[in-house]
Amino acid sequence: MTKQERKNKTVVTEFVLLAFGNGPELDSLLFLMFLSIYIMTITGNALIVMLMVANRRLHTPMYFFLGNLACLEICYSSNILPRMLLSYLGGDRSISVNGCFTQYYFFGCLAAAECCLLAVMSYDRFLAVCEPLRYPSRMNCLLCLQLAAASWISGFLSNSILTFLISNLDFCGPNEIEHFFCDSFPVIKLSCSDTRMTGLVISVVAGVCSLTPFLLTFSSYLYIIITVMRIPSATGRKKAFSTCSSHLIVVILFYWSILTVYVLPHSNSQISPNKVFSVFYTILTPLVNPFIYSLRNKEVKEALRKE
Repeated sequence: MTKQERKNKTVVTEFVLLAFGNGPELDSLLFLMFLSIYIMTITGNALIVMLMVANRRLHTPMYFFLGNLACLEICYSSNILPRMLLSYLGGDRSISVNGCFTQYYFFGCLAAAECCLLAVMSYDRFLAVCEPLRYPSRMNCLLCLQLAAASWISGFLSNSILTFLISNLDFCGPNEIEHFFCDSFPVIKLSCSDTRMTGLVISVVAGVCSLTPFLLTFSSYLYIIITVMRIPSATGRKKAFSTCSSHLIVVILFYWSILTVYVLPHSNSQISPNKVFSVFYTILTPLVNPFIYSLRNKEVKEALRKE
């Protein structure tokens, strides 16, 4: 777009998040539903973090990574839900362009960090199940800190270039985003610039940040399943698999929804289904994580009783 063309077009200063519909009755119902989800998410994940810190029995690599995941889920939910709640409470669904880019930046960073952290947690379970004798020496305190730090840092670095590219696009036409938060593809659809290169870079970076951890996670669980199936007794197989079954449930929920939204072909008729599937990895996964880990984990349940 030339400078003259830019002068002749209206520059968009804010976007409108269409979310899940409009109407006083529907807004009130959605507000109460998402408020309840947000309160339960923050409470459940904060409880997990406090248990990890307060209970010495939980000062192990597995629970250290679980505590990191709980912190990440708190940040994840707080980046999306409070803004949505305000829009349902006051009826104002507008968000400034800079506010939209900021929300997308933190969303992308935290999503990439979660992919890395889930891969790290699968590697921890791989060592615990497949190499139990070497596990204490290999998964030491320093390595745990390095893996957790690498997950957070890589997540925040990976989305910087994408946010920079999107923020440098021109927005001069429609400003209604068919989503409940600022995601990359719904936003660039509104741009009046040439977005082919931006879309390609987004796809490549998103693929690297999600597919690589997914393959590492898949490989770890493949080896875990093979190892568990070689255990002669049924009791031994059950005990070994129970140590990683909760994490496997979380991984399936997270990647199933991510791949459904970002890998399946897109068309105008798929906007609403994709919006619904986005709820799984942005809202429901952070909600169910503490319940999955606490209800299916004997040590966490014992720690809860003592606290």
